Amino acid sequence: MKYLKYLAFLILSINYLSAQNRPVLDIMLTNYKYPYDVSFLNFKSQNQDLKMAYMDVQPEKPNGKTVVLLHGKNFNGAYWKTTIEALTKEGFRVIVPDQIGFGKSSKPTEYQFTFQQLAQNTKAVLDELKIDKIYLLGHSMGGMLATRFSLMYPETVEKLILENPIGLEDWKLVAPYTSVDNNYKTELKADYESTKKYQSNFYYDNQWKPEYDEWVYLLTGWIKAPDYPKVALVNAKTSDMIFTQPVVYEFENLKVPTLLIIGTRDRTAIGKAQVKDKKVAESMGRYDLLGKTTQQKIKGSKLVEIANVGHLPHIEVFEQFIQPVKAFLK
Repeated sequence: MKYLKYLAFLILSINYLSAQNRPVLDIMLTNYKYPYDVSFLNFKSQNQDLKMAYMDVQPEKPNGKTVVLLHGKNFNGAYWKTTIEALTKEGFRVIVPDQIGFGKSSKPTEYQFTFQQLAQNTKAVLDELKIDKIYLLGHSMGGMLATRFSLMYPETVEKLILENPIGLEDWKLVAPYTSVDNNYKTELKADYESTKKYQSNFYYDNQWKPEYDEWVYLLTGWIKAPDYPKVALVNAKTSDMIFTQPVVYEFENLKVPTLLIIGTRDRTAIGKAQVKDKKVAESMGRYDLLGKTTQQKIKGSKLVEIANVGHLPHIEVFEQFIQPVKAFLK
């Protein structure tokens, strides 16, 4: 037994050290290679010159349809690699943007982040590519954005898929507000260990696998960069956006065919750690319940629940994720 414990400790230590010894990333991730070629839309927004990164992956045998993938708050377009591969094999063209403030896109600190603004930026990419009809898939924060985009541009979205979207409940009704200033202080203190602990607790229910380290590295590899405070402030502002701009009250207004894919082990809920009432905190982020209640709010929607899976079905159990996606898109 002692040997097994020592072996487990050794493996964790090796994984930790290997992650720590990787190169420091600059805040535009120019020294991190994405799985596919990256293009940029240069545009002006809120009186600022910005660049928005995106991957535009063409299939060998096009079926004439385009899928847009929207990343979550603690991620960027790179984590869609296997999803892109699977969808292009089915003939779909796949567009994967990094939202302003994330990944390889601009990190403007004097920016008003709203889901409306991010949706408008995403539409600008599609307009640049002359794409007027899409299938839309959003994960986590990307699910909130996908909902907003579908409400703003219903003529563009033919089908909508929400993978463990956040914002299925209004956290500010039960959790105290954390200011941008305090969020900023927290972001400045972020490191590999604290980020991994957060993801392990909320995303994976403490069932960690070594391959998840890549997504921690992408979040923390730039904390030693000299201009990391810009990232920290943007992170604080986008956290505020998520907390203060719920989409839960507007699901009933969606008219597009919608598929919900829910890993029922997920317990993600913004502000949960600040809730003093233990029973209230435990009631937050109950995706085993939230998936069902959300499906009832979106008229005609379909629900696929994946048992014993956390916040990232497309990372944790890819085959169980992609099969209902492909079936829904056909």
